[in-house]
Amino acid sequence: MMKAEPKTILNFLANYFDSLKDLFDLQAESSIIRKEQLAEILADRGNEILPQLLDYKILRKLGDDFEFRDTYFKLFEFILNEFRPLLPETIQKYESSISLLFKKIRDGINGDKLILTSRINDLYNEIKEFSEAVEKNTIRLLAETRELKSNVDKLDYKEKVRKASFWIDYYITPLNNILDINHSESITNRLFDISNYVNIRRLNFDDEVIRLQFEKLYVFLVQTNDDLLKQSKLLTNELLPLIERIRTESVILTGWIEFLKAPNKVTLPKVFKTERHYPYSNDMYLNAQEYVQQFENEETIILEDPRASSDKWVFNKDLYKDKMMQQLPLDSFFEWCGLTLKSEYEQIETDKLFALTALLFEDGISLEVDANDDRSLIRTSQMNLRVPKIKINRYGIS
Repeated sequence: MMKAEPKTILNFLANYFDSLKDLFDLQAESSIIRKEQLAEILADRGNEILPQLLDYKILRKLGDDFEFRDTYFKLFEFILNEFRPLLPETIQKYESSISLLFKKIRDGINGDKLILTSRINDLYNEIKEFSEAVEKNTIRLLAETRELKSNVDKLDYKEKVRKASFWIDYYITPLNNILDINHSESITNRLFDISNYVNIRRLNFDDEVIRLQFEKLYVFLVQTNDDLLKQSKLLTNELLPLIERIRTESVILTGWIEFLKAPNKVTLPKVFKTERHYPYSNDMYLNAQEYVQQFENEETIILEDPRASSDKWVFNKDLYKDKMMQQLPLDSFFEWCGLTLKSEYEQIETDKLFALTALLFEDGISLEVDANDDRSLIRTSQMNLRVPKIKINRYGIS
């Protein structure tokens, strides 16, 4: 029975981490730690810690040899980010367990509340284990593929092709099928059905405690769906094309090396004549030279300010209104306009005459037009105008 305090165990793991990592690497490689290997590692580091390893339940005996307990082995896997890739059929087992738990939840939805609660928790944990297994496999497969791409182990091309084909056929393609929601037998498709059912139950179940459990499970399923979609995209968009490229490149290079070993045994294909083409015209240099030369002879350019325009006439409406009001009544408005402009400017300008016509619309005057009277003629600086005879009175009184 373990008597050590939790903090003591954690301090032990920290103090002897290097030795424990060496033991973890041995088990990850051979699935077991031989007693000779254990003794050698502990002796090299000067650590006499075998009693603590057994007392703290870190290792357990397996005949004369040893192995990590599963809890500590998974801890080191997580810390070191080194996971053993699981075969897709190992991950596929979750489809059966998840489907069975889901069926029991539906069949016993109106049964014992404690049993239903326990089944919902078990389903939650089973889905969580499945999601973590997929994530670990993707991480490990990506690491293996990148090592294969960089050829850390200095493998020859034939071995690289064999290994790339092995990863595709036994791990990547089957795992991608498991995550394909369009596949009727995939676990992802089953999780989609479960989420629809749980979504309904979290909204209308009569027991508050179980309704909250369904709420928790639904939120987790939504997050799991996003995580699995991310892993599926990683497999489809990055991992599978990368390893396919390794396989294709290796086949091409292998064939090229074989050709170089005996080039005379193979009939060479027709070699095309190389030609050089430019993305610009052959006359571009001469055209550019001609364009530049036109600016070489500078010409004197004189810029002169334009003549200042004459002051623009501004119609002072109030001034002319006062003049008109003082001379009321008027027998002919346009005749008064002509006389007024002539007295001020010596000639009648058309624009000024038209400006004065605005006085016809002022308040305090009345207009009278005799349609039978002949029109008057006014000569302006630009034209001759025939205008009607308009009488103006103040407020209608002459």
